[in-house]
Amino acid sequence: MLGLEHDFRIVDTRATLDPDESSVATHGRDISPERLEREMLQAGIVRAVASPGQRAAGRSYLRANNAVARLSIDRPFVAFARLNGPRDPGTGPASVVRNLRAERGDHHTRPDDVEQYSYDDRFHGFTLAPHVDGLPDEEVLSRLEAADLPLFVHAGREFPPDAVEAELLGYDFPVVLGSFGGYPLDAELMNGTLDLLDEYDRVYVDTSAVRYREVLERGVLEHPDRVLFGSGAPDVHPNVGVMEVLTLDVSEDLMRRVFAKNPARLVPALAEGADV
Repeated sequence: MLGLEHDFRIVDTRATLDPDESSVATHGRDISPERLEREMLQAGIVRAVASPGQRAAGRSYLRANNAVARLSIDRPFVAFARLNGPRDPGTGPASVVRNLRAERGDHHTRPDDVEQYSYDDRFHGFTLAPHVDGLPDEEVLSRLEAADLPLFVHAGREFPPDAVEAELLGYDFPVVLGSFGGYPLDAELMNGTLDLLDEYDRVYVDTSAVRYREVLERGVLEHPDRVLFGSGAPDVHPNVGVMEVLTLDVSEDLMRRVFAKNPARLVPALAEGADV
């Protein structure tokens, strides 16, 4: 795919880096750090948040997180630690019963892990995919609140905006909902997520896999300081996500906010000249 030509500085808040054979086998792709970096360059992306892909059930993310941090050295990646937990993210009666008996296993994120990641200058935030990795318990979430680093959440039909609100928004840390909270391609959920931004000052959205121009434009126009560019690479080539923003009917100033200013304000390591 040809490289894009534009005059914007672009940073990406949603990229996945599979650091080992286990992650590759689980997620079904094999994208090396070199190839991911090359595709970012083709899209004009100068820096990207990177976190591990899904691990097999019962496996800890500790080694995968450390591998991503190691692979980010001397590359334009900003490492985020991926979290998991013992609680069922569902909202039905069965989930409530299961959560009454939920206990943290050896492979689940511990409060001490969060503290270690928070004070390790290799990591700049956290990612959470509740529908595959479960929800952390209250003690871990309290440590996240103390750390006050951004939590990027894979939200959508399996963890919709009302579940996000119930489980996470009672804590005081920045929360970024991937795909406008409506993955996959659920415009109703995306619009519901944008309504949440009216109520909560520390909630943000990223643009990965939104695909609806009208929804993207609504988000950028109504919440110009809380929409962050995210490509979703390597599931899609980052060129695709960049073009979707470039073709919106919004001003260049708003595009610059989405592409760089908003992400850098939330994640200082993404800022121009940042030492990572």
